[in-house]
Amino acid sequence: MDAEKMDENEWKYHGEGNKSLVVSHSQRCVVLRFLKFSPNRNKAPEEILRHLQNIVDFGKHVMKQFFGEKYVHYGEVVQLPLDFVKQLCLKIQSERPESRCDKDLDTLSGYAMCLPNLTRLQTYHFVEHRPILCVEIKPKCGFIPFSSHVSQEIKHKVCRYCMHQHLKVANGKWKRLSKYCPLDLFSGNKQRMHFALTSLLQEAQNNLKIFKNGELIYGCKDDQDSLSDWNELARHLKPFFFPANGMVSGPHCTRTIIKELIHVITMTLLSSTDACRAGNMKTVPISLGRSYCEASAFSKELVRNGKNKMESSGLPRGCLLYKTLQAQMLDMLDIEGLYPLYNRVEQYLEEFPEERSTSQIDGPYNEAFYEKLLDLSTEDDGTEAFAFTKVQQYRVAMTAKDCSIMISLSPCLQDECSAQRPVVLASRSRFTFSVSVLDLDLKPYESIPHQYKLDGKIVNYYLKNVQAKDDPVMTNLFKENEDCTLVLHKV
Repeated sequence: MDAEKMDENEWKYHGEGNKSLVVSHSQRCVVLRFLKFSPNRNKAPEEILRHLQNIVDFGKHVMKQFFGEKYVHYGEVVQLPLDFVKQLCLKIQSERPESRCDKDLDTLSGYAMCLPNLTRLQTYHFVEHRPILCVEIKPKCGFIPFSSHVSQEIKHKVCRYCMHQHLKVANGKWKRLSKYCPLDLFSGNKQRMHFALTSLLQEAQNNLKIFKNGELIYGCKDDQDSLSDWNELARHLKPFFFPANGMVSGPHCTRTIIKELIHVITMTLLSSTDACRAGNMKTVPISLGRSYCEASAFSKELVRNGKNKMESSGLPRGCLLYKTLQAQMLDMLDIEGLYPLYNRVEQYLEEFPEERSTSQIDGPYNEAFYEKLLDLSTEDDGTEAFAFTKVQQYRVAMTAKDCSIMISLSPCLQDECSAQRPVVLASRSRFTFSVSVLDLDLKPYESIPHQYKLDGKIVNYYLKNVQAKDDPVMTNLFKENEDCTLVLHKV
């Protein structure tokens, strides 16, 4: 990228989160990612450079080990002309959702991250001239806590995502509950996976987006702005799944096309990916935890139909969902078991503040940092070293719980397909595909107290407002003592 020839007119608004904003190039398959700050809270340029370099290093030296070389695109830090950044900021301001404008794009440091545009195919450039479909899924946490530190039994039965849905709807974050349950997607059972993906398509929230040639055609632009018309989506998808010589029509057209999409997504999620260093890491077996969530609409439907056995085929060890789950399960103690260790670390750092740098809480995120993650012991020996290791593992696990999986698909002809090119088949078409992982910024150490409090809020709300309605004993308990507040005690 030639910094001297940067033209803001060649870039367009691509999207943003709480802490960063992304613009994409109109011709080249790259994006720029800028940090955002609250007004008058800008940081010094060298601090921003260090922050961005930490993000790059964490992807390169840590997350790449879990997912594999091909699937983690950590990019590079670039320095841009300040005039270009300021003009770009003015150009895209009108396209930003109003709810995101409480923070400003960093226009003072000139630093940004340059990354591949993951809404495009990353593997095979020969299909770049063809239409490209990209599905972004944020799968969330795929297991139920198995830790003995969990104080409320409901956490061993209902997953965090399903409980959190009720609190989010109550707070006005979303208008409707989603039927999606991460444990269905991570089950490896195709029927459950199909149900999970259908649920995501019905209520995408911010867990599913679909792009066509880099443009968002389905999903949330913002919290309340949802493009969720299945008929409109089917119109976009029809040329991909039913080419002109094999059009599908009639009242079942939309449903048929959506089923094709769900089948293709399922097969790509279950496909083997490249080997990675963490592939043989012996994490706690998934069998120790429950393989289904009692709140899942799929499991409730089975119970209504008199079936009590939930099928969980298990994920193929080489697939990306398995690797994602493996990284998530570094959270072996649950936040209830982790929080006392966080307090131990805090107390130690108060006494010995110089140890903060040697502990690598703020980086560098290098090979040595990764090696420390391999200690999977759960027996607390009372040392600061044990506490530091568990805290860092928890941060990595939380990162994996909030990552996104990007699946890019492009139609290919039969004579173009070979053993070297991953291909997924639909009824009347075939696709070359690439799979990537993004949103891999390490979760902040400082967010651990917030996570502890949030966990308590989610569980307490669910117990009082959801489970209690189905349980007359619980209902009477709350009626007897309206001031009663269930709290998660420190262990």
